[in-house]
Amino acid sequence: MNSVVNSTVLSNFAATGQLDLLRTVTGRLYLPAEVYDEITAGQLAGYGFYDGIEQHIVPFTPTGWLELITLSTEELPLLSSLPLSLHRGEGACLCIARQRGWGFLTDDRAARQQASAWGIAVSGTLGVLLLAVEGGRLTVAQGNAVLKRMIELARYRSPVTDLGLLLSD
Repeated sequence: MNSVVNSTVLSNFAATGQLDLLRTVTGRLYLPAEVYDEITAGQLAGYGFYDGIEQHIVPFTPTGWLELITLSTEELPLLSSLPLSLHRGEGACLCIARQRGWGFLTDDRAARQQASAWGIAVSGTLGVLLLAVEGGRLTVAQGNAVLKRMIELARYRSPVTDLGLLLSD
């Protein structure tokens, strides 16, 4: 399934040097222009972990895995129906996911609630880390180490600190 990604998930993986893990687990992701604008604003604000992210983004590089996309004329009017508490990047992701039947990667609570209300498949940082462990790309200990760095470096507000609690036996 195609998925759009919000800056919250990208930030967690970028801040810990784990963008390649995100790519390996998810494959190609779609990046709305509004989310790219948030990333650019983050770079200007001094978030150095975003430096070099363009090397992962199509069309800046033809071999990228983050594909820059824009809202269609059918998706654009949906933005006005969203709560004002949602940022433009989250709103763009939601509108694209709803209209195109795609998944949505975010850690933002309000965006996840709206995705659920619209019937959009949603996951986030923990979901990606769990898939990495379940797929054998990371051990539970390695996954927990990445999660710990995300909490420390990206200020990720994770509901758990041990991925083992979320894995089925």
